Amino acid sequence: MLVIGNGESRKDLDISNYTQTKVGCNAIYRDFYVDHLICCDRRMVLEAQQNNYDGTIYTRPDWVAQFTPAKVVPDLPYSGTTRLDNPWHWGSGPFAVLLGAKLATNEVHMVGFDLYSETNTVNNIYKGTGNYEGTDTDPVDPSYWLYQINKVFENYPEIMFHNYNNKQWPTEQKNVCNKMLIEFEIANETA
Repeated sequence: MLVIGNGESRKDLDISNYTQTKVGCNAIYRDFYVDHLICCDRRMVLEAQQNNYDGTIYTRPDWVAQFTPAKVVPDLPYSGTTRLDNPWHWGSGPFAVLLGAKLATNEVHMVGFDLYSETNTVNNIYKGTGNYEGTDTDPVDPSYWLYQINKVFENYPEIMFHNYNNKQWPTEQKNVCNKMLIEFEIANETA
């Protein structure tokens, strides 16, 4: 199971040869086929459908009926009382990791979940393109992503999460293994 975020760290990765199930976010369909596409933004659902994306699209329950045959994003595996626990405040990335955990039997491999920008602008491979922020937009505060994806890790202790990046994912969870992107590239070439 491969879950793909849209952080710039995956810019040069070729995931087309990855043969297991792929879950991706928003505009990834422009570059690669994924089996399951999470689009919390209505504009992205519409764009994917207008461009004949033929995998399964998941979106928020509030507008799933507008996009037949889209499916509803998964229910959260826990309940909480803060704004960060409200599914409306979950984005495509955390929902993609959640769907990956629900579909996986024992492992989830993650690429493109960069969290932090290393510049003064947003860290997204699709910035400056249709339905995305401009190239000069300020970076996104990653606190929601950190909290929500860590909630997925916490609620799926039986799943081993492999995060491939050049920075470690900050977590206390024992089921998360941070690896360098080069390790993913090597594993992908031999698969």
